[in-house]
Amino acid sequence: MTATLSPQAAEDVFGDTPQTIAPVAAAQRIDTLDFIRGLAVMGILAANIVAFGQPMDAYMYPAAFQTDPGDPGGWMWIAQFILIDGKMRGLFTLLFGAGMYLFMEKAWARGATRRLQAWRLTILMLFGMVHFFFIWTGDILFYYALFGFVALACLRWSIKAQLWVGLAGYMLGVLFYTGLLLPWLIVDTPFGESAPELLEQRAGMVAEIENTLARSEVPNAAIASGDYATLVTHRITEQWNEPLMNAFLFGFETLPLMLIGVALYRMGFFNGGVERGKLLRWGWIGLIAGGLAHLGIGLIVQASGFSYYGTLAGFVGMSPLPRLWMVLGLAALLVAWAPSATGWLGERVRAAGRAAFTNYLGTSVVMMLVFHGWALGLFGQLNRPQLYIVVALAWVLMLAWSKAWLDRYRYGPLEWLWRCLTYRTVFPLKR
Repeated sequence: MTATLSPQAAEDVFGDTPQTIAPVAAAQRIDTLDFIRGLAVMGILAANIVAFGQPMDAYMYPAAFQTDPGDPGGWMWIAQFILIDGKMRGLFTLLFGAGMYLFMEKAWARGATRRLQAWRLTILMLFGMVHFFFIWTGDILFYYALFGFVALACLRWSIKAQLWVGLAGYMLGVLFYTGLLLPWLIVDTPFGESAPELLEQRAGMVAEIENTLARSEVPNAAIASGDYATLVTHRITEQWNEPLMNAFLFGFETLPLMLIGVALYRMGFFNGGVERGKLLRWGWIGLIAGGLAHLGIGLIVQASGFSYYGTLAGFVGMSPLPRLWMVLGLAALLVAWAPSATGWLGERVRAAGRAAFTNYLGTSVVMMLVFHGWALGLFGQLNRPQLYIVVALAWVLMLAWSKAWLDRYRYGPLEWLWRCLTYRTVFPLKR
């Protein structure tokens, strides 16, 4: 399909896909990026559901559940750790980088400059701030926009420079995360309990656990009671610096993956530039090798009794390297399979991808309705299996509304708003 060079033709990771071009042959309608980001935005909900329905600390630390987790032995924790956690965010970040370059290709063809993309990222950052302070503190949009500015300065680099700097930056992050957090696992073991030279360090770490959990008491109580004013006030006065802290924590992963995504897009990775057999072969190698490594890490964390620092070390200190294998492996497999995903379900996944921006923020709003005390008030009451039922129901809603909406309208609601703000023009929405 030959895209026009009008503003309507600009695309990006959140599904800013032109809906004004009439469909032609079935093969030409297949959009690999839409398909992958549709699955990614669905998977992100599965990754975040515990942090929506339970205290944020329970995302990694099962003991923070306000009810019995319903996960004997922690095997569901391990399964989610292997299959979901970090992988969907990684896919989304790759696509963000690819989408930035796709947007600029069209902008450059019209004679525009990177200032347009910079303005677009500024708008995204504002969306992220609204998301963090007024909806949910697990926002990723703020630091996507922040590191998007850095990636924007690198778009004119050669493909090799983008790829190798991205990989080198990611490996630097692996060393940083391992050096920072892996020692915590060593201290938080029976050896740490018995070694005299570690007793003082362990006592300080235990005290910090208590302080960390205590800092969450006010927002947790506000969510459970439905005191929205107290919740927002606390976020503004006490949690105002968390977006920057999250950017620091995830920066060694986010920016490198964006650059890798740009390089892969320019290499033709997402549009048939790599032989399907190679995609399948290397995809399965990355997925299986990374999955086995994650299983080993999960068993180590299980042996630690899912302690606070054990789970933190597993999530942040040990998993980044095998996570990269799995992210790239998943991307390769999905690129290989996307052209055949033309059935009922595939079209709805693709529609969810075209409206991924709306689905990402809309999911947070729906979860407020499910868990906050002023709505259904289920916060802290559902165990892990019950939370997965909420995920399944939300997936049904996501797949149902996205296709129905895009059959009648050119863009998702927030995609349309973002477009209008970017170009300072009110575009027609209805078909």
